[in-house]
Amino acid sequence: MALNIDGMIGNSPALREVYRMLEKVAPTDSTVLVTGESGTGKELLVRALHRNSKRRDKPFVPINCGAIPRELLESELFGHEKGAFTHAIRSRPGRFELADGGTIFLDEIGEMDFSLQVKILRALQEKEIERVGGTQTKKVDVRVVAATNRDLEVEVAAGRFREDLFYRLNVIPMQLPPLRERGDDILILAEYFLKSFCFEKDRPNMQVSPQAKAMLVAYSWPGNVRELENFMERLSILCEGQKVEPGDLPEKIQRSAGLPEQEKVQQVIVSAGVNTDVGAGLSAGFAWPELKDIRDKGLGLKEFLDEIEERLLTEALRESGGVKNQAAEILGIKRTTLIEKLKKRNLLDT
Repeated sequence: MALNIDGMIGNSPALREVYRMLEKVAPTDSTVLVTGESGTGKELLVRALHRNSKRRDKPFVPINCGAIPRELLESELFGHEKGAFTHAIRSRPGRFELADGGTIFLDEIGEMDFSLQVKILRALQEKEIERVGGTQTKKVDVRVVAATNRDLEVEVAAGRFREDLFYRLNVIPMQLPPLRERGDDILILAEYFLKSFCFEKDRPNMQVSPQAKAMLVAYSWPGNVRELENFMERLSILCEGQKVEPGDLPEKIQRSAGLPEQEKVQQVIVSAGVNTDVGAGLSAGFAWPELKDIRDKGLGLKEFLDEIEERLLTEALRESGGVKNQAAEILGIKRTTLIEKLKKRNLLDT
């Protein structure tokens, strides 16, 4: 049977390794611990594990262990009997019972209260649970998959997570790579999200310019896929043209926070209109400015970049015969952006 990875998008080597593991692990009943930074898509991977398992026709029951107050979490997991506590007016099954025959997904397991961890351990070891306020145990047949963005080994060493539970959960460890390690998957996802949001908002499909693509790839995406998805939705609403240009990107992406100074120089030059494809080499005879050029002129980085930009603006105006639309097209920026830059430098009448 072909692997069903619906919802998981990308083909980078890092993600292909995840697919390879998924194909091996999904058909088994082994407990899986999925780790990865927030926003990497851990729930999508867990759902894919269930869809490709022998339990696919049985329930998939998720529960976020960090989103439910600890005094209520035990009841949510194991259920309760009538009268077990105030407002318990009737008996109710918990998530383990609801997942019987299928898969239970314990999301954010690292947030679980220490005192409750021993009861999870028992459910894993004995395959039985006891409702809150109950006196009888119930057998449950569930596959347990847990996920966390914490380093549970660190949590164990700090005494915040039970060592025996960690080893019981960590039978099959699967780690989702952060988006910054997935290379061109960034562009595949960006275009997928942008197309989806344009369709949803009933506007024509938008394209991303080569310069903007280079800047998206250079950005570190600390919020991972979730951050990229939210950003592409914002672009589908706020971007005026049909092509996303460097000027449409927020300053933190334009600057690609934390890059060395020379790379910042290169990105500003790209955004000012140097025509270079993503990953392509530079034309013969061209050399990027170096730090010695800044030192030779006795300028700071900002002043040096301002001088480069002003020279390119002036040259574009001269080449276009002063026609603003044409100058903007030469530079690969919007006319309104060009006007703002010219006003800033008192070049509007040039």
